[in-house]
Amino acid sequence: MIHALITGGAGFIGSHMAEKLLKAGQRVTVIDDLSTGRLANIAHLQGHPHFRFAIEDIRNTTVLDRLVSECDIIYHLAAAVGVQKIVSQPIHTIEVNIGGSEVVLKTAARYRKKVMMASTSEVYGKGVKFPFEEDDDSLLGPTSRSRWSYAASKAIDEFLSLAYHKEVGLPVVVFRLFNTVGPRQSGQYGMVVPRFVRWALRNQPIQVYGDGAQQRCFGNVFDVLDAIHRLSEADGAEGQVFNIGSTEEISILQLAERVRERADSASDIQRIPYDQAYEPGFEDFRRRVPSLAKIQKLTGWQPSTSLDDTIDQIIAYEKEHLTHG
Repeated sequence: MIHALITGGAGFIGSHMAEKLLKAGQRVTVIDDLSTGRLANIAHLQGHPHFRFAIEDIRNTTVLDRLVSECDIIYHLAAAVGVQKIVSQPIHTIEVNIGGSEVVLKTAARYRKKVMMASTSEVYGKGVKFPFEEDDDSLLGPTSRSRWSYAASKAIDEFLSLAYHKEVGLPVVVFRLFNTVGPRQSGQYGMVVPRFVRWALRNQPIQVYGDGAQQRCFGNVFDVLDAIHRLSEADGAEGQVFNIGSTEEISILQLAERVRERADSASDIQRIPYDQAYEPGFEDFRRRVPSLAKIQKLTGWQPSTSLDDTIDQIIAYEKEHLTHG
């Protein structure tokens, strides 16, 4: 029986991954410090005979050493997440993302355990060549803008992962996520779709930051999990970087309108300047769309859930949890 360790396993993606692997007959251990994850996300798993969890920071080398020594594969999903958290807590973002990944990789190398390293489309920065391909150049903003600290920290995670693969032969696969959304995602740290859905269900104003013309591709979490799992089993994936996401583009203003329509809401749509929403001088991407050719060629994976179906899943989930803020 495969034993998987999921860092950040009480988070949105991590908790769904735990469910998926348990259903596949694997043993699952979760480590999460609950800084953004929630015990409620894994409460229904705690009676499962093949599930256990530890509430701890992944930088605790003693605890992580024991957990890694007992597992077969590590899904490293723990990271500082959400634009609001990144802007308001840049020290935490940098230290957790870089320091945490360093501990995970060093410990994995000690025991020769495979690492599935989560990264982000943020590493492409202000790229203007579309769609983004894995070997494209990245263009980040200045260090005086804390917003770019997340992209830079995850780029370091990628460099370090690939260095461990090249130098000591550690089996590592890096995957870059493009705006993963779905049930259980928190809007607390700036995640746009759950915030829109919650406002719509309450008939409150839906706040669109900036002019709303910025375009995104929102990948359904269940499609994304399938892609990660396929990569974990694919020959030839180690030492490589792969995009994972959707290619269905939509502007944020159109997204607000779509959510309002599907929630049958009477909400107004308000535009909020970036300086007011985040901080003076905040910079954002105008467009972000992945090339999926590389992962499709290796694994045959492609997204299969439409954005409308994803929005409906989130609406159904939020209707059941309206008391959660």
